[in-house]
Amino acid sequence: MGEDLLALAADLGRRGEPFALATVVRCERPTSAKPGAKALIRRDGTVSGWVGGACAEPVVVREALLALRDGRPRFIGLIGEGGSDPRRTEGILEYAMTCHSGGTLEIYVEPFLPKALLVLVGHGPVVETLAALGRDADYSIVVLPADAAVDGLDRLELTPRASVVVATHGDLDEEALARVLATEVGYVSLLASRKRAAVIIETLRRQGVPPERLDRLKAPAGLDIGAVTPEEIAVSILAEIIHRHRSEKVARVETDTNQTSAAAIEAKDPICGMLVAVGGTRYRSEVSGQVVYFCCLRCKETFDTDPQKYIVGLDR
Repeated sequence: MGEDLLALAADLGRRGEPFALATVVRCERPTSAKPGAKALIRRDGTVSGWVGGACAEPVVVREALLALRDGRPRFIGLIGEGGSDPRRTEGILEYAMTCHSGGTLEIYVEPFLPKALLVLVGHGPVVETLAALGRDADYSIVVLPADAAVDGLDRLELTPRASVVVATHGDLDEEALARVLATEVGYVSLLASRKRAAVIIETLRRQGVPPERLDRLKAPAGLDIGAVTPEEIAVSILAEIIHRHRSEKVARVETDTNQTSAAAIEAKDPICGMLVAVGGTRYRSEVSGQVVYFCCLRCKETFDTDPQKYIVGLDR
């Protein structure tokens, strides 16, 4: 099982597909998963492997998807009755172990994200320095000379995690920018003087580039730090790229969290107390117009034997 998961992880890594790897690092009996058990969670929530059953898996998936959004690993504790130790809780995200069997599981969830793509279109000292700095900052670097820019850009997958800096010095600035602005790239900028940048922006506007797309263009490129030399200009551009993506990542996580709260996508299982993803469970019953959700068939069957006994404690 472990070797198969590692092979899958290696394949996803080669293809640039993000995933999270969850590993059981400690348990207290009784638990079905043991130390070393692993599961791989993809960005659509599908799970390969095993780190526990109906109590553990939904929690692990939830935290894994959050880890893929914010890029930070987390340490999860599914704590059975009497298993909590205040001396060991710092840094652990604690959840109650709601399975009938009890037990405690501690699981480490680590996100694996492909390197962010930095595309440099053009040539010159700034491009050369920016390529070197970008590699040191762990970006995946693609340099496209002006005469290969059009075909090269068409072959790349420009996602919100990608950045493009255009520096063809007038050769193909407008054509390259028009193609990039038609994608969902996260950052696009033009290396040019303010006067030339204004001329290019006006040309793109006349060519029909939509205003909302044109507003994404940063021209001239770079933070205003008084940069003069090619090395300083390259630093200002890379700093701007990092700032843009870090700011957007925080905003995206906050938006996702707010949307999750507003959508109320979880409900409490009245039998075991587990939080159940409303859209992901097939176990549900309806009593007096109220839909009740369950983590597993056993909880549903228990509820159905005497609904009025268990529905009293549910929030309406």
